Amino acid sequence: MRYRRFGRLDWQVSEVSYGMWGVGGGLHGWTGVEDDEKIAALQRAVDLGCNFFDTAWVYGRGHSERVLGELVRANPGTRLYVATKVPPKDMNWPSTRESTLDDVFPPDHIEEYVHTSLGNLGLDTIDLLQLHVWEDSWADDPRWQRTLTGLREQGLIGGIGISVNRWESWNGVRALATGLIDAVQVIYNIFDQAPEDDLFPAAAEHDVAVIARVPFDEGTLTGTLTTETTWPEGDWRNSYFVPENLAASVARAEELRKDLPTGMPMPEAALRFILAEPRVATVIPGMRRVSHVERNLAVSDGQQLDPALRETLRGHRWSRQPTWWSQ
Repeated sequence: MRYRRFGRLDWQVSEVSYGMWGVGGGLHGWTGVEDDEKIAALQRAVDLGCNFFDTAWVYGRGHSERVLGELVRANPGTRLYVATKVPPKDMNWPSTRESTLDDVFPPDHIEEYVHTSLGNLGLDTIDLLQLHVWEDSWADDPRWQRTLTGLREQGLIGGIGISVNRWESWNGVRALATGLIDAVQVIYNIFDQAPEDDLFPAAAEHDVAVIARVPFDEGTLTGTLTTETTWPEGDWRNSYFVPENLAASVARAEELRKDLPTGMPMPEAALRFILAEPRVATVIPGMRRVSHVERNLAVSDGQQLDPALRETLRGHRWSRQPTWWSQ
């Protein structure tokens, strides 16, 4: 495993880390894997050098946090960085231009969920606390600033982060300019290259760590989906891959497949494309099986993506706008 500097927090984090949405299960989660297999996958990741784990209260309504806390306690001699997220008070993902700070992150709500998450994790400190949605219209509001700064001064949190809404990478640049944000989490992959336009330069200017999420476009860039793919009732992917999105996504993936070198699986290409961007501190694929962990972490081998192939992959940029199903 190779490590990268995590912005001004100056942590050394695994360049391929662990996104834990799929570990949570439950309402609006991912189905198909039992807890024992997920726990084995998490431990395998630690054994292979992964040291950054990203979760959220909403991932199983605390279940993913509890699993992560158990993982930390099971590895007392290993420094594992714990990142979690405060849910919006109105429980709406994403926020909208009409969302107010009072609707989403009033101070008492932030404080309540910090203590809730600490209880779930069974830890004294959250290394990175992130706000799970974001609107740049809130950037200069002193209430969230005072609240998070106060929690850091109390030692309850280490760093402060935001998670930028899907396909709105511009909607976070003002937050970074406040000087209070240590990390920004954003969708970045072969299709979604927009963060390079505005967010990445702002992150570099303010020495903010970039966490790249959704590297496989919710599964499209694994190359395994077809227009006939279905999921069990209650699986979140049913609400994202509505027919018009599934058909378009599969078509894009099939076009991409034609440009990949013989023998290079699509998931490998997806991760290597992201790691070719030096402004990314870490990428957090969701992993629920040991085989997923071993496949994804193996990409952290120091081999650079061929520059010509990277340029070819850049040609698959897909500029999308949020819609009713994109969440």
